[in-house]
Amino acid sequence: MLGNLIGGFITILIGVTLAPTVANQIQAAKDPDSNASTPSNITGSSASIIGLTTLFYCLAVAGAGIGIAVVGLKQGGVM
Repeated sequence: MLGNLIGGFITILIGVTLAPTVANQIQAAKDPDSNASTPSNITGSSASIIGLTTLFYCLAVAGAGIGIAVVGLKQGGVM
């Protein structure tokens, strides 16, 4: 039980620590030369979806951490 709780918190901690790196890489993918005046290769719906990738990453990290913690609580009989 305690191992699963700690594992869930470590998963969230590592995921949150890597979130700015993921966001920077996605911004670099949207604008490769960091110059807003030049058009990028990603436009339209593709730009919208890649812009939401950071949100999906953060939701997946939170979901994984919470899921691991819930399994630990179920094994401990708390939930």
